[in-house]
Amino acid sequence: MSAPDAITHAARLLQARYGEDGAVIAVMRAAEAAAMGDLEMADHWEAVAAMIDEPGATTPDALN
Repeated sequence: MSAPDAITHAARLLQARYGEDGAVIAVMRAAEAAAMGDLEMADHWEAVAAMIDEPGATTPDALN
């Protein structure tokens, strides 16, 4: 799975499970990764949070 696909997939899963709080969960995961020194993973979760915050970005039609 490519990085953009992984971000989209994670965003969809978090949004499906947590609704609007999905972005908060992603930010928390980014902070945890950064605290452990895994900046690549922190960047991933920050991108996930940004995608969730973008209106319509995780809807199926947004990817077509």
